[in-house]
Amino acid sequence: MMKRPVIFTFLVLCFSAAASFSQVATPPLDNIVKVNLSQTEIDRIVKQVTKNESLFRRALNVYAFDRSASMQTIGMGGYVTGTYRRDSFMTFSDAGERFEKVVFAPLSTLTDLQVTAEDIDQMGGINQFSIEPNVADQYQFTLVGKEKRPPFDFYVFDVAPKVMPDPKKGEGKFFQGRIWVDADDLLIVVSKGKGVPELKQRFPIVETTRAPVDNRFYFPVDARSDDTLEFKNGRVQKIKFRVRYENYRLGRSDVRILDDVPDPIPSPTPKKPE
Repeated sequence: MMKRPVIFTFLVLCFSAAASFSQVATPPLDNIVKVNLSQTEIDRIVKQVTKNESLFRRALNVYAFDRSASMQTIGMGGYVTGTYRRDSFMTFSDAGERFEKVVFAPLSTLTDLQVTAEDIDQMGGINQFSIEPNVADQYQFTLVGKEKRPPFDFYVFDVAPKVMPDPKKGEGKFFQGRIWVDADDLLIVVSKGKGVPELKQRFPIVETTRAPVDNRFYFPVDARSDDTLEFKNGRVQKIKFRVRYENYRLGRSDVRILDDVPDPIPSPTPKKPE
């Protein structure tokens, strides 16, 4: 699935500058070159990207990994006013349900912001940053252009729901932002955006970087944010957080990932004699 195993840690620093489009800050277009692709070719790229995202989700379900999440609230003068920390062993069940074993979680000193395990999932990009084929038709993919960052060539897409869902039916269920896709393998390497829609909840803009695992899949290795949340009641809260994913290993031996190979048909159960 992947042509070249490369460590992408330097990419975390490559996309730090920000401008704005819609509701999401994104890097400027200085390094992005316009390309003339037919709509048919763009549709082909998007279809393969969403297929690879589905494979990414299936593959992640059979891996275990370590996750270290930390968050800080920042007050006047840049002083840290509270800290949250949660280190966990993570894996998934056969049905794709998340299993978390907390290995280190000191008492939170956050006073103005409550953080749950679900918040860490959403902000860290494990859940909503996987654009699977079954929801791809609800997204608008807009090709911005190509960006060359040696040794990579990226297709750059702006991604947003075609119609913003009613936040009363679920907040943060969709991704809105920008993705950088490896032009050779058509795999998402970097995403920068946030969860939408928002009602009472506010989601920070998160930059998530992936790296190759087992020379096959791009899994998240780093997610970070330095953002200011503005709530409807007028409260403003600056936060910083970082989530690191390490030590990926096959976590269950009863599930296999076979690319483009249909599931075997089970043999019929023999009838018991009368």
